[in-house]
Amino acid sequence: MAYVIHNARIHSLNPDQPVATALAIEGDKICSIGSDADILDQFPSAQAYNAEGHVIIPGLTDAHIHLGQYALGLLKVDCETSTRRECLERVAERAQRANPGAWILGHGWNQNNWPEGFGDPSDLDDYAPRNPVYLTAKSLHAGWANSRAMRMAGIKAKTKDPQGGRLGRNPDGSPNGILFESAMDLVANKIPKMTTAQVEQAILNAQSLLLQMGLTGVHDFDRSQCFLALQHLHKSGLLQLRVTKSIPLEDLSSAVKLRLRTGMGDAMLRIGAVKGFADGALGPHTAAMLAPYEDDPRNSGILMLDAEALYQQGRIAVEAGLSLAIHAIGDRAVREVLQAFSKLRDYEANRALPHQEPLRHRIEHVQVIHPDDQARLAELGLIASMQPIHATSDMAMADRFWGKRAALSYAWRTQLERGAVLAFGSDAPVESPNPFWGLHAAVSRRRADGHPGEPGWYPEQRLSIEEALHGFTTGPAYATGLEHSVGRLAPGYLADLLVLDTDIFHCDPMQIKETRPVATMIGGAWVWQQ
Repeated sequence: MAYVIHNARIHSLNPDQPVATALAIEGDKICSIGSDADILDQFPSAQAYNAEGHVIIPGLTDAHIHLGQYALGLLKVDCETSTRRECLERVAERAQRANPGAWILGHGWNQNNWPEGFGDPSDLDDYAPRNPVYLTAKSLHAGWANSRAMRMAGIKAKTKDPQGGRLGRNPDGSPNGILFESAMDLVANKIPKMTTAQVEQAILNAQSLLLQMGLTGVHDFDRSQCFLALQHLHKSGLLQLRVTKSIPLEDLSSAVKLRLRTGMGDAMLRIGAVKGFADGALGPHTAAMLAPYEDDPRNSGILMLDAEALYQQGRIAVEAGLSLAIHAIGDRAVREVLQAFSKLRDYEANRALPHQEPLRHRIEHVQVIHPDDQARLAELGLIASMQPIHATSDMAMADRFWGKRAALSYAWRTQLERGAVLAFGSDAPVESPNPFWGLHAAVSRRRADGHPGEPGWYPEQRLSIEEALHGFTTGPAYATGLEHSVGRLAPGYLADLLVLDTDIFHCDPMQIKETRPVATMIGGAWVWQQ
């Protein structure tokens, strides 16, 4: 039996029928869309839902989230504070409730926002004297450990920097408790692992929050345990979000042996791209730059994979029918990745590969790009997987660390005008996964408090609300080969939609961030209602 939603203001994102007031659903798909009179007359016996004039849009997809980390992060100490002292007090509060010797874990600190700057092991020792403590930075590209945690990890003055990472050090060469990039693994590998069952429960709890925020799909960039948890949830019928699951580059050989391919799976859980890292992040100065940081003239970041290394790994992936998603934030990293993809496109074109169409490769973040490289994503058919909320969160750091290069950063309009497909996300738990915060950032280039005021930070990069919505709908759908089934409200498409409490098409841009779904539907079923 059909189900009809009427008395709505539907923005379909379908160019053939951009607006409507009603739609009909049969099973999990939309079967008709049009006016109230047409749809109600066409389906007289259908169960009806009166939208009471609310705006309806397609369901939103977060094209870059670390689902397991976000879910588990909800259990950690919240370290996103305005001062280091406040962070330490939260650690102390958690330590008072913890058993001696139990790990104290936290996430979200950013030394760039702390007047006191970086902490050191003794700070944490004083506030949690009985426990090992490890706190990840907001960027997820740095960690802060206390003395007990460093002893457990075997970190001493003579410990060498691992490949692709760096130990923060005091002037005398002793470790200062700050770990960058791969050096984080020295401590992280000593932390007792959560069981897959625990990860499953954490994801279930997080899923409920994400549905309330208006997310109907995510592209996940966590590791294999998260994949196992998602498989178990899917098999048991508890997975409600549509998940595209990436494969870490270190698991590429295993994926090839298992004959995994991009697009394998079903509408709820499918294989995405192979994820690799070309560099680090802005905050800890590990993003690989063509020229040094403005405040650190001896530092140009950390390049983890150059063009040749990426090309060699990429050949293995494309031979197996696996697309690539490469993290690149700095302009040097972006250039190296573009060079690798240029060679890979030639390789794909000259080989009889298992896939007939070019694979939909992605660059994750693309936070700053040299003018000479701005058109190359579109030329190479690459997805620009970007996170609008990073711009408003990072603007002060970008101005301080990149100087005039900040004008070339978080350049969504530039990529759109050059012809690249935009796929927007949050990078949660780095930022909130609330998609309306991302939409607000894309449209206004302003923070939630209005900073820096009208017209926004480098306002030439602002998007219209419809352009921004495409970044959370049709863009992610195209990136995963689902552009004919999700991302729009049209006949034959899956019935994934949101009923909103705010008309985001006509409200003040600053109101977009306050928008809440009244109801969330996935595959014709209401998965959350106010």
